[in-house]
Amino acid sequence: MSPVNPFDDATAARAVVDASGTLREWNEGARLLLGHTAAEVVGGPAAALLAGGPAAAPPPPGEDRWNGTLELRHRDGHRVPVWLLAHRRPPDQGDPGDWLVVSPLDQGPERPDDPLVRAALTQSPCATMIFDESLRLRGINDAMARLTELPPDRLRGLRPTDIGGPPQNARLEERMREVLASGRPADLQTSCQAPGETRVHAWQTRVSPLTDSAGRVRGVCVSVHDFTEQHLARERLQLVNQAGVRIGSTLDVTRTAQELADVCVPTLADFVSVDLLDTQEHDGEPARLPGPPVPLRRAAHRSITPGCPEAVALPGRLDHYPAGSPQAESLLTGRSVVSAVPSGDLDRWRAWDPVRVSRIEEYGIHSTMSVPLQARGATLGIAVFARYRHPRAFTHDDALLAEEVTARAAVCIDNARRYSRERETTLTLQRSLLPRTLPAGPAVETASRYLPAARSGVGGDWFDVIPLSGMRVAMVVGEVVGHGIQASATMGRLRTAVRTLADIDLTPDELLTHLDDLVVRLSEESGEDGAGETGATCLYAVYDPVSRRCALARAGHPPPVLVPPDGPPELVEMASGPPLGVDGLPYESAELELREGSVLAFYTDGLTGGGESGRGDPSADGTAAADGRRRLGEALARPDGSLEAACDRVLHTLLPPGGIEDDVALLLARTRGLTAGQVATWDIPADPALVAPIRKQVVEQLAAWTLVETSFTAELVVSELVTNAIRYGSPPIRLRLIHGAATLICEVSDASHTAPHLRRARTWDEGGRGLLLVAQLTQRWGSRHTPEGKTIWAELNPVGET
Repeated sequence: MSPVNPFDDATAARAVVDASGTLREWNEGARLLLGHTAAEVVGGPAAALLAGGPAAAPPPPGEDRWNGTLELRHRDGHRVPVWLLAHRRPPDQGDPGDWLVVSPLDQGPERPDDPLVRAALTQSPCATMIFDESLRLRGINDAMARLTELPPDRLRGLRPTDIGGPPQNARLEERMREVLASGRPADLQTSCQAPGETRVHAWQTRVSPLTDSAGRVRGVCVSVHDFTEQHLARERLQLVNQAGVRIGSTLDVTRTAQELADVCVPTLADFVSVDLLDTQEHDGEPARLPGPPVPLRRAAHRSITPGCPEAVALPGRLDHYPAGSPQAESLLTGRSVVSAVPSGDLDRWRAWDPVRVSRIEEYGIHSTMSVPLQARGATLGIAVFARYRHPRAFTHDDALLAEEVTARAAVCIDNARRYSRERETTLTLQRSLLPRTLPAGPAVETASRYLPAARSGVGGDWFDVIPLSGMRVAMVVGEVVGHGIQASATMGRLRTAVRTLADIDLTPDELLTHLDDLVVRLSEESGEDGAGETGATCLYAVYDPVSRRCALARAGHPPPVLVPPDGPPELVEMASGPPLGVDGLPYESAELELREGSVLAFYTDGLTGGGESGRGDPSADGTAAADGRRRLGEALARPDGSLEAACDRVLHTLLPPGGIEDDVALLLARTRGLTAGQVATWDIPADPALVAPIRKQVVEQLAAWTLVETSFTAELVVSELVTNAIRYGSPPIRLRLIHGAATLICEVSDASHTAPHLRRARTWDEGGRGLLLVAQLTQRWGSRHTPEGKTIWAELNPVGET
């Protein structure tokens, strides 16, 4: 029997209409429907067949498919209502395309009890149940019968809750009532075991309304689909997403390991432990993979049972795992090892660790998985996953999921380890650069604190107290933008430079100008276009206990807070220069007269909350910085005689308990003053003959200070310095003696700006040995420039010891 062309099949009427509306083909089914032969209609307009005329042409423009009922003209003249389905066919070999119009001729009588339909519904692989308006079961197909493992003929008339117990079926019945009331389908997702199975399945249930010809809801159809694999895939994706969000929130190794364990319980395992190679003996670096037994230190663990009672090792404990153990095998091979207790994979543990075996048996652990933690080519440790409440053993997909999660965690742990090592290195560097103890002196009493940032890393905050000549003292506090070793190294450079510049007794504004030039030069030499050292700030102050005046200048740094002995705290008003390295406006000095007992508070903006972005004028620092300065003043205003206690009180008042985001440096200085009886001054005429009377007056003053034993040395030093000033300097010439608690200072000032210097006198030279003699007889000596000229000074031990 030759095959029949589908177009010529007479069970349906078919015709082809081209783009112009002309009939091109006409089959026998079309003749049976309308009585026209192909010869009579092909080549004519298709619209001529419409009983309503051309205006009733069915296919609207732009549509590729159309269906509907039209009245067509029969060959004998009567009208025939016909349901038509029209498809636009694509062009072929340059043909613009046409329409295929089809209408079924014999659909057969509708039979509600069609055996084929009944067989399809009964044998459908989709588990289906039919319920009436009273939620009584009317029918069930074979798939649902197999799923429930109950005889279908016995179930008719039962409600959902009669067929299965709560809570799943109770929720299902509630959802069915909603569908009966609304007429809209609804979905329900549940997880439970099917009868006769131990594995938990994920089920997707669709509840659909069943309506009659009038559209009234007469019942519901319940279809159940097993989407366990899709559900597991979604859970795995969610776990990976959670791992990316929750693991690595800090740069702490232990916290990161704990986050790995927390993420995986209970989604992936009932118990998770994270053990890392011991880094305590390798300066923070992970140890090279040792041979078995492998030493691993417990970093974290997590269990679905509160308190982790199944854990054998506590966090911080170091255990050794022998060859052949899953941990050692996974660590040394770099591959995941899945072990099943029923198969005897862990029997060797009985000889190695009976305690561990007893825990496995006590809690019914049936499957374990050891996954290595690897990052950047290094193995950091091992993560062990165990199941005992979860009925399924670990699968290959579980191992792949665990490897992906642990790979992310390993990178975070490695980042935390590297950060911890760099932080410790930076802290060590910074501690070596900051003063371990502040020098004691007659000018000020000092106390200080330094706290590194808890989260962002060690920064470049620093402070210093520098003794100067004339019993003066310099106090400096600064900050380098950024964190890490680079910031600490830059801080060390600036601190050294400040000490060097302070030693030549520059005024505060001149010192900051030189420091600014140095920062610009360092940045240029580093090739960083100012990105390296630029951004540093500094505040430099010099206090003189004789005049009780303090000169200050700042380069973008917050101003100090002054607490008078009997007044409220106040912010020192002074000009703010640009930060160091910006190469901007010049710096200006301010001068304060301080009463004895005044407290100056120098600090970095990490203390007051100004942040690294807000520097300079107080009004530009923002509300947080202004509020921080107010609270700083309140903390300093409380009566307390100890500066150490005041430092602790300030930190406790201003800093949050959970750690700080920026470094904090605090320096408190309480001023002291010298009485008039501790200072003696003489104006000296430029006459060498008057040196002897001056020496006599100096001896008398030392006797009044009960420094008779120092008289001989002091007399020689005064004689040499005064003689040099008369011979090489310019008037006016002044001699000043300052008597401190442990120091006698001799100063000779003149109007000449020429600095003295030591030179080696030859054997036959009559002079040139004066300064050499001064250097040998005194503790230290030097010179400093003043607006009026220069001052040569020398310090002696009051009891004459050299």
